Amino acid sequence: MGKNLTSRAEDYSKWYNELVVKSDLAENSGVRGCMVIKPYGYAIWEKMQGQLDKMFKETGHENAYFPLFIPKSYLSKEASHVEGFAKECAVVTHYRLKNAEDGSGIVVDEDAKLEEELIVRPTSETIIWDTYRRWVQSYRDLPILVNQWANVVRWEMRTRLFLRTAEFLWQEGHTAHATKQEAVEEAELIMNLYAEFAEKHMGVPVIKGTKTESERFAGAEETYCIEALMQDGKALQAGTSHFLGQNFAKAFDVKFANKEGQQEYVWATSWGVSTRLMGALVMTHSDDNGLVLPPNLAPIQVVIVPIYKGLDQLDAISEKVEPLVKELRAKGLSVKYDKRDTHKPGFKFNEYELKGVPVRLAIGQRDLENGTYEVARRDTLQKESVKADGVVDKVVSLMDEIQENIFNKALAYREQHITEVDSYEDFKQVIEEKGGFVSAHWDGTSETEDKIKEETKATIRCIPLDAKQEDGKCMVTGKPSTQRVLFAKAY
Repeated sequence: MGKNLTSRAEDYSKWYNELVVKSDLAENSGVRGCMVIKPYGYAIWEKMQGQLDKMFKETGHENAYFPLFIPKSYLSKEASHVEGFAKECAVVTHYRLKNAEDGSGIVVDEDAKLEEELIVRPTSETIIWDTYRRWVQSYRDLPILVNQWANVVRWEMRTRLFLRTAEFLWQEGHTAHATKQEAVEEAELIMNLYAEFAEKHMGVPVIKGTKTESERFAGAEETYCIEALMQDGKALQAGTSHFLGQNFAKAFDVKFANKEGQQEYVWATSWGVSTRLMGALVMTHSDDNGLVLPPNLAPIQVVIVPIYKGLDQLDAISEKVEPLVKELRAKGLSVKYDKRDTHKPGFKFNEYELKGVPVRLAIGQRDLENGTYEVARRDTLQKESVKADGVVDKVVSLMDEIQENIFNKALAYREQHITEVDSYEDFKQVIEEKGGFVSAHWDGTSETEDKIKEETKATIRCIPLDAKQEDGKCMVTGKPSTQRVLFAKAY
């Protein structure tokens, strides 16, 4: 199986697109801007979904489901929210088709116009807060900690598999609280939960921070985020959690009677991660040979490939391998024994390398005689011969080693690509030539932020939560600043 992948150094964007398609993660569909997530790609998403869902439930959240369609009038109730999404909305205007009178095909039935247009959800704040009005009367009804697994539509003009598509899968949490403090704590809790998931399960190091006013979610008072750095030096927003204040409660008149019997507006949060995380996973770890998947999310953690001549050898190998498969599965590992006779071992080695399977075991006639397996790890491409009686322990320990190694490799890359600058000239040079995160002083104004974006295409990715307070001067205007922020070009 020839990979024929464009190298990252040659064309990173092309490498990414080819890898997503050739490794069977996803492909473009017959609908412009939409993708088909193939079974192997969806298996990774299911593992992400399963782990996140577990983490949400452990922190008291419950799943629900809300309509795909949102009445246009709902969207217009929160001014900044509608302004943020208006240009991306898909609109349903009619509810019926009919055969054209001239026999030319199917046309929209002009008599079936909806009284009010429906928006295909770009996000669900409006429909959910209309619902919460019916759910909340008293402080006893709070907090509401609800999450939804769903698809959303944002009409993107320039699309890329997983990173930016017109329709994508995600989860969106929507919570309601009696106090501002509770809502802020919720938004911070979720940001930390996302960071833990990204680092411990995806192996992707992230920086926690808040967005600037111009980069906040439409309708939010504060947006918390986790920012990751890809191998081409561009940043990727990996998750966001929003403190919405009382904006949506006021827009949809969601009030509750407090303990003193007085009416108050509810405090809100919303938060989400999407199939964009699949793109982050590919771009953070993979190499010119294919995917490199963290064991915690790999659909197949161990593949066993027999090398044989004739069915007698295969039967003898299978007799040895099948108890091993059971033993590995008993340790909680997902194992595939690939004894297809339609493909040669070399083809299979290439295939599983391309698909990023963390550990590959090979066993041939000589291994059978010597009581050994060849053990290959995907992250370093190293191979070694391991005695059969020690192979289970070896494979189990490799899972933790590989998980840790790919995280540390990504962390080292990120640390090498955070550059402090004090002058705008140095800033422009680093952004253009080195890439990565650039740590610099900024005067806090949207005018300066816009100027930097227009002139360099770099944006403020976040105001890091752990940024030390230090007196400085904005690199552009020379005005005073008390801390550095992180800039980067981004996906």
